[in-house]
Amino acid sequence: MTRVVKVLRAAVVPLALIGLTALAGVVLGRVYAGDLLTRLVIGAAVGSVLVSVAARRLPSWLVAPVSVAAMAGWTLWSLRLAATHAELPGGLLEITADAARNGIPRLLTAMIPVEPTPDTVLVPVVAAWLAGLAGAEVALRAGRVLLGYLPAAGLYAAALYVVGPNATPAVGATLAFVTIAAVGLAAPTPAASTAGDPTADLAPRVRAAVRLRLATSATLGVALVVGLVALLGPAVAEGIDGRPVDPRRYVEPPQVQTLDENPLIRISGWALHPEQKLLDVSTESSAAQTGATAPSTGPATDDTAAADDTDASVRIRLAVLSDYDGVTWRVGATYRNAGRILPAATPPDDSTVKTVRQQITVAELSGRLLPAVATPREVSGARVAYDQESGTLIRPEGLTPGLRYAVTSAEEHPDSNLLATANVPAGAEVARVLRVAEGVPDPMRRLATQLAEENGAPYARAVAIEQFLAEHYRVVADAPSGHAYPNLGFFLFGPRNGGGQEGTSEQFAAAFAVLGRLSGLPTRVVVGFRAGGQGPVLAGDAFAWPEVLFDGLGWVPFDPRPRPNEEPRPVEEDFRPTPEDPPPSEVPAPTAEPSASPEPVAAPAGQPGRGGVSTPVLVAGGSGGLLLLVGALLLTLLAMRRSLTRARLVRGDPGQRIVGAWREVTDALRLAGRPVGADLAATEVAGHARRALADARSGGPAAADPDIGGVDELAELLNRMGFAPDAATPDQATRAAEVASAYVATLRSARPWWRRVLWSVHPAPLRRPHRSRR
Repeated sequence: MTRVVKVLRAAVVPLALIGLTALAGVVLGRVYAGDLLTRLVIGAAVGSVLVSVAARRLPSWLVAPVSVAAMAGWTLWSLRLAATHAELPGGLLEITADAARNGIPRLLTAMIPVEPTPDTVLVPVVAAWLAGLAGAEVALRAGRVLLGYLPAAGLYAAALYVVGPNATPAVGATLAFVTIAAVGLAAPTPAASTAGDPTADLAPRVRAAVRLRLATSATLGVALVVGLVALLGPAVAEGIDGRPVDPRRYVEPPQVQTLDENPLIRISGWALHPEQKLLDVSTESSAAQTGATAPSTGPATDDTAAADDTDASVRIRLAVLSDYDGVTWRVGATYRNAGRILPAATPPDDSTVKTVRQQITVAELSGRLLPAVATPREVSGARVAYDQESGTLIRPEGLTPGLRYAVTSAEEHPDSNLLATANVPAGAEVARVLRVAEGVPDPMRRLATQLAEENGAPYARAVAIEQFLAEHYRVVADAPSGHAYPNLGFFLFGPRNGGGQEGTSEQFAAAFAVLGRLSGLPTRVVVGFRAGGQGPVLAGDAFAWPEVLFDGLGWVPFDPRPRPNEEPRPVEEDFRPTPEDPPPSEVPAPTAEPSASPEPVAAPAGQPGRGGVSTPVLVAGGSGGLLLLVGALLLTLLAMRRSLTRARLVRGDPGQRIVGAWREVTDALRLAGRPVGADLAATEVAGHARRALADARSGGPAAADPDIGGVDELAELLNRMGFAPDAATPDQATRAAEVASAYVATLRSARPWWRRVLWSVHPAPLRRPHRSRR
């Protein structure tokens, strides 16, 4: 029974360490999808502590390699399990290398909830194992239980910091942490159980003095803790209700290339090469959840004619552009690394949802934007980053020919019967998609006002803009790219015989979006493709369309392009712009019409930016500067130490030189780890010096045998100085310097090589006063 009790007592501290380390995984697991991360961290906590318990009889220097080897095995198994769970392709070596390179940035840029993939579980698992190893060695081997809690406490604090404001306060876990820590501290350690009273062998007066000193120290410690609590308590209490800092704000998420920031300009290039194969698509659609019908508006089959959607066609969305500055429409999205399962958004109340599954193979499409039917819910076969606000995807590594991935999307179809009476939202939440940049041409503003005055309801205004563009403008494949205010002004009001009133879907979608915002409609532009159920997606299938946000219905697409076989009417029949100043000629200025340009080509990935220094150069420069600084510091310390030695042994009168030689010996003893007390006599110090040198010789390298008795001679010279300070002769001072130099050199040579290196630059002798006796 006694043995069982001892075993249970001995198990309390290891179990406490396991519990404290595992709680960090519980806290961090709240921002992960599923419980895989929590289970892996708990396994790391158990494994690290058990390895230290099993290896307690081994030398301390051998425990760390054994535990690290076990950690490597557990980590590799965890990475393989996470890769299988996330259905990631690739071998274990490739997965491990990728996770090691990108573990920290992907963890801090991942979308909440974080899917447990190899790159998001590597850092927590390794950190948990190392915390368990450090805590177990300190608490179990050294018997410092409270100090052994520090690694687990640091890991727990780091987990809270990473979670930030993305989960509810971890009150229960924190209380459990404090409780487990208290239980571990209350349990006696084996060292404490067998040590007994450390003051039992001391003399009564000494034992009383030691106990008084311990009691005083404990009282001061308690007073310090109470003072800190009183000082910091109010500040901590005020911050309890505050919002935690999100570390993700300090890490830049994956970015799109310049080519992808404004894919609208690629429409003209694709229109000039309509046979270019961009994708291969295989589509499988399920029935809608309800029977509401979709709006009658639909995308066109190409940029030369418009047609209604059919059941076999879908819109594959490439990018959503919500920001317009009067010159360029931009994506402006914040992409977060995501796993296979994407966050599910609640569809609008009055919309139906149809599940669309697609297998997509990339052919010649470039960039990072990853095409998918809106709104993607699950992606496999490619590591992606996701912007939840726009519902678009990117592949941070970029698209490559042959890339094959599967996407499951929830395609929303608003109830067209409710559009006529639907309202549009307003306020700060939609200010981004209502913003109109400065510099709007006056004819464009008056056109928007005219269309809005004739149609009061939001949907009627949107349909009026759509019909006006479809009835008065022509789609041509060779129209130049551009959607700045001058380009749109020329598209809307330029003379037909000069290239005006015609364009690609780029100008149609951009003009609709700007006119809509001028009419009070929240709008955005979408770039994508029209695809059939099976087969290739060509460049001619690419087009842009505008969308309007309605309350309860979500984003509704419109198609302002003309219908097939319809000849557009002149704009002047329904709207005549009246410029403030008559134009000098009927033909517009050449600068108003941009020249045609082929599809932009992305800049090489390795091309450095023109405005700054590359990261490798900064790292190399910083490292070199740090090494120079350390080298300069070491040289300075070496010079100061040598100057001090010369000042002691060479300068001053003979008495000062003898005292300096004695201080060289006492400093050497301190550097060797054998300091002498201030209350010892010179002869006692000499005996201590002989023993220190004898001990060093027994375990150190062989060295020349100096005259060790010279230390006694030096002590005798020092004693004479105490009675007759002015009786010392130069010969005696020279002899004292020789004895001190020989002793210091011999004691230093007996030290390990790395201690001999540090001996010459150690700053300890510089910190004590160096005034000599006279």
